[in-house]
Amino acid sequence: MSSDRLFIERAIALAAASSRSGRNGPFGAVVAIGNRILGEGVNQVVKRRDPTAHAEVVALRAACRAQGTHSLEGCALYCSCEPCPLCLAAAYWARIERIVFACTREDAAEAGFDDALFYRELPLPWPERRMKHRQYGRRAGLRVLRAWKENPKKRSY
Repeated sequence: MSSDRLFIERAIALAAASSRSGRNGPFGAVVAIGNRILGEGVNQVVKRRDPTAHAEVVALRAACRAQGTHSLEGCALYCSCEPCPLCLAAAYWARIERIVFACTREDAAEAGFDDALFYRELPLPWPERRMKHRQYGRRAGLRVLRAWKENPKKRSY
């Protein structure tokens, strides 16, 4: 059995168990490198009262703890469903090499998890988005960014 099949089946099994409980969303995720699982997660948004506790983010956090680093270069993320924009961004920040998913975002929408609004809003300039944005304090903010850029002790990520 290929590792892709093994890990996607594990992600789906995690999603099924989470779904049966009724307490968490029906999503599961696994982070693996080679033939080894580094982290697993299920959706825990309601349980943790944390809108970022998606299965993929929970799995990424567990894998980072297991590796003792914020970078998961060389790792793959296996998901029961195509990652939403939040989870996709987290995977990019973690330097995930590839993502394998079972269901599509359209499948998720059919089950009541529609993130189409996010995909429509993200490419819009911030003044045109539904959520109001206001820029304020740029000069002070730029001082912080410049100080970071010039700090010889900075640790890039």
